[in-house]
Amino acid sequence: MKQRKNGLERGVSDELAENMRQGWADTERHDLDPIPQAAHTARRRAELSARFPGERLVIPAGNLKIRSNDTDYPFRPSSEYAYLTGDQTRDGVLVLEPTEDGDHEATAYLLPRSDRENGEFWLSGQGELWDGRRNSLAENARLLGLPCKDVRKLADELGRATGPVRVLRGHDTGVEAALHDKVTAERDEELRVFLSEMRRIKDDFEIAELRFACEATIRGFEDVVRTLDKAQATSERYIEGTFFLRARVEGNAVGYGTICAAGPHATTIHWVRNDGAVRPGELLLLDAGVETRNLYTADLTRTLPIDGRFTPLQRKIYDAVYDAQEAGMAAVKPGAHYGDFHRAAQRVLAERLVEWGLFGDMDVEKVLELGLQRRWTMHGTGHMLGIDVHDCAAARTEMYVDGTLEPGMVLTVEPGLYFQPEDLTVPEGYRGIGVRIEDDILVTEDGNENLSAALPRQADEVEAWMADLLA
Repeated sequence: MKQRKNGLERGVSDELAENMRQGWADTERHDLDPIPQAAHTARRRAELSARFPGERLVIPAGNLKIRSNDTDYPFRPSSEYAYLTGDQTRDGVLVLEPTEDGDHEATAYLLPRSDRENGEFWLSGQGELWDGRRNSLAENARLLGLPCKDVRKLADELGRATGPVRVLRGHDTGVEAALHDKVTAERDEELRVFLSEMRRIKDDFEIAELRFACEATIRGFEDVVRTLDKAQATSERYIEGTFFLRARVEGNAVGYGTICAAGPHATTIHWVRNDGAVRPGELLLLDAGVETRNLYTADLTRTLPIDGRFTPLQRKIYDAVYDAQEAGMAAVKPGAHYGDFHRAAQRVLAERLVEWGLFGDMDVEKVLELGLQRRWTMHGTGHMLGIDVHDCAAARTEMYVDGTLEPGMVLTVEPGLYFQPEDLTVPEGYRGIGVRIEDDILVTEDGNENLSAALPRQADEVEAWMADLLA
């Protein structure tokens, strides 16, 4: 036997191989309780089963992805797989096998414990001696509340499968190869769309996760404010690292690339380079979210005066965005058209831009008709939020952007104004100022709840909050 690690190849004697097979304690755990979301994942699988009776459904978690040479990116399962199982391990595959009564039997195909008899657990670079202990199949069955089998045997089983099959594409090339002559792109897309639309209405478990994600994210924003002096001595990267520490301590990671946009970088909507200077007198646009250990993410933005006080012009622009957000959030309620909150926020921003003389003598209605405010408002005012930061992204238009808000939906409301540094159509003082305010809103039976309400938004409150943290 031979092993290669870090470029070194080492022979393994028969005596060492025999030695490594022996003397290991039994670590099987028999006292495991189901994971908290097990009842919810079972209900979700039942809903999926009812939509596709008589069809085999295959939903992979995905595989490790190479970062460089022999190093991989940290693994995160496909959102659909995690949503239906609660499992987060690599190479897993959920299979819903149709039964004669029109129902399905669900099985999670997972990697079992590393084999100690053949040396896999220490000779393989992905064995448990290198990567850490895995749950046994029996342990996972107790945790997940569904039968578990060895995923290494799945390709052969899928190859022998008969009848209609659908697979969630884009996550496991081996699974797709095993099914290549049994599936069609159109049918698989129907599966992907349905799995996306299932997540529109959040259950109690998901709402609790999102609530905690917001709470942890607020603590991360507080951490950032407390260390702004150190960021000014270094760069935006200090802010990024500060928030990431909170995300790793309280959650799984960040839910998306953190935007730490200081000064004119705040006018770049997706500024994630985070390598710029942090200077007093300028604004910091911080767009960040903690992803919980069950993979639900917050998505919050605050625009903060780096030295703790807005200038008069910064405050004027900030107040316009604040008022737009207030109008947008007021439009979030059951029965409202999904686009209502965007239109409400855009109207307020257009009104302010007209007041400031940026359209000459053109009135607000004409500006909105032509969409001219978009030069400075840029993006939509929000999106669905959940196990993905842009949740339900594959949902049909009529079920999402042309749909109706319902209790249990969670969405962001995030208007902004961005005056590019080189924009000669605005007064010089405006150039390089970017402001966005974003909160996570739950649609309730009688209106909405701001899940991130504990993070100050109004300008005076922001200044007082920062002063308290910096004291």
